[in-house]
Amino acid sequence: MAFEPPRRLVRALGETAPDGDDWLAKLPEVAERAVARRELAVERVQVPGGRSSLVVLVRTAEGASAVLKLAPRRARPESERAALAHWGGRGAVQLRDVEGGGGAAAGVAGVDEGVLLLERLHPDVSVRSLPEAKALLEAAGTLRRLWVEPPASHPFETVAERTGRQAEAMRAGAAADAEIAPLVDAALAVRAELLAEPPERRLLHGTFRQSKVLAGDRMPWLAVGPDPVVGESAFDLARLVRDRVEDLIAQPSGASTTRRRIKRLAESLEVDQERLRGWTLFRAVESGVRARRVGREQDAELLLEFAGWL
Repeated sequence: MAFEPPRRLVRALGETAPDGDDWLAKLPEVAERAVARRELAVERVQVPGGRSSLVVLVRTAEGASAVLKLAPRRARPESERAALAHWGGRGAVQLRDVEGGGGAAAGVAGVDEGVLLLERLHPDVSVRSLPEAKALLEAAGTLRRLWVEPPASHPFETVAERTGRQAEAMRAGAAADAEIAPLVDAALAVRAELLAEPPERRLLHGTFRQSKVLAGDRMPWLAVGPDPVVGESAFDLARLVRDRVEDLIAQPSGASTTRRRIKRLAESLEVDQERLRGWTLFRAVESGVRARRVGREQDAELLLEFAGWL
């Protein structure tokens, strides 16, 4: 079949692709090769799909349902593979391309860089489909299971490393736009304070939000699509605080609702409330500056207004 990437993926990768990147052009060939090597039967490409990978619903030679995921190197798919292997299905989708596994998939994990064969969840049913209070509760419970000690010799970025790169881009954005400079300064100051005395080192999902938690058969809810990082739990939880940000902004009580959400999430997951507020501020400003840089002005306005409440 023709592996045509969804428009959402083409648009998102187009915003971030470095000059000369040809991953999208090579994607059909890579997908065909990955399917053939694993003896998979293709059902369909998942649409609209994600912003950083092609997701294909498949069946193995034994007839079991699975998902084939293909991502460019800049999306760090091999880091995702390492995190999923370490979690071993505890709170997250399971790898099917594993060393020593059965069937044609076994032993091919290292053949195609950026290709993962995964357990099939229910791709159209995420925690986001639940009422807000229930969604936050289920998402937080899933996230708690992922916070484990990283492997002794792990390949993952640290929070300090990742946010250091982001901080450079934020400074450049502030230099070009005086309007956002005060928020950027506040976010960078709180980052420096938080990194001075991190309370713990855990393996984190890295990009956790409600839409990253899908319904499963093995467990009711499982996380997908990590961009793993090692650091404190509050960093991971911060992205969840602003879920459904468009609804928060539309509410007259949006600022107070956000403060209550921070308090509730911090208490339920035993995270320091001020550290959670600080990382929520940093991550919202970083996302807002990045959205403005690539021309997503509406997203930028929502995120920066939200950050102003913190």
